[in-house]
Amino acid sequence: MKKIIIFFISILVLFSCSNSENIATYEAVPLTVDWPSNFPEITYNLDNNPLTDAGVELGKKLFYEGRLSSNNAIACAFCHEQAFAFTHHGHNLSHGVNGGIGFRNAQPIQNMAYQTSFMWNGSATHLDLQPIIPITSEVEMGETLSNVVQKLSSDSYYQEQFARAFDDGEVSSENILKALSQFMLVMVSSNSKYDKYVRNEENTTLTLIEQDGLNTFEAKCASCHATDLFTDQSFRNNGLSINPQLNDLGRYEIGNNPDDLYKFKVPSLRNVEVTYPYMHDGRFATLEAVLNFYDSGLADNGNVDASLLKADGSYGIDLSDYEKESIIAFLKTLTDYEFLEDERFAEF
Repeated sequence: MKKIIIFFISILVLFSCSNSENIATYEAVPLTVDWPSNFPEITYNLDNNPLTDAGVELGKKLFYEGRLSSNNAIACAFCHEQAFAFTHHGHNLSHGVNGGIGFRNAQPIQNMAYQTSFMWNGSATHLDLQPIIPITSEVEMGETLSNVVQKLSSDSYYQEQFARAFDDGEVSSENILKALSQFMLVMVSSNSKYDKYVRNEENTTLTLIEQDGLNTFEAKCASCHATDLFTDQSFRNNGLSINPQLNDLGRYEIGNNPDDLYKFKVPSLRNVEVTYPYMHDGRFATLEAVLNFYDSGLADNGNVDASLLKADGSYGIDLSDYEKESIIAFLKTLTDYEFLEDERFAEF
């Protein structure tokens, strides 16, 4: 009997040792990001969510994970495709579960570490909170965070990955959101032709038409599309006629402030060549259409930004045909092919 007891104890010890060797532990391996020298300082506080190899890897997996949605098929990447700067290519409005159609055009995901608010109306004020909006939207991912936690908690792969990525090792809504943030934080687009030109890299120069476009852009567009982020992150009413199908009130929805009526966040113009269609409702298919609108298509909807008021009392920005052509040539120098093809951001 003693021999049998000893035998079983030995088996239990061996089993315990074997299991302990397979239990994942927190891997606090810091991930260093080479923040571009021509950009302003990041606004995201990394002290509260330090970047690690395991955290970014988990965030990437979650970004492409369909189980974040109610039908287990609509991942973040469904509306954010890398080749188009993580926008929903060819769709005016975002699509979601059960054929649902969203209310706005899917925005690019790039340089999120520098942003102070998110969504077209600024409804999210922290990157960690932003994914809650699409995940819980009935017309996008249609899920609850508690259900997402339950689904991922039952998966041994995710049990291991969360243990590696976070000190507490928990599959929790907080850690899901932090992991997604870590992945989005490293999605920095900063190696376009323009960037190499302003940083004096690789002997990069602009053509005559590109330089003319830059000069016109700085004179007529840069008050809103400011800094090398190409947005001042403000909310403005740019004189779009009201879309009767949506009647989108913009930032007014956040605080019901009449001054915010029809105001939307100024988008970054980085990779704008590939992020069509344009505007919050995707109404313009081409950059030419956008510039034609600013030249002669603005509507006085009662709250147009004062910077767009002309001397004759009308709204818009006077642009000659050559100025439009040269601005577009310049905007194409903002296309960052390295970012659009970076395997670090591609699906596994």
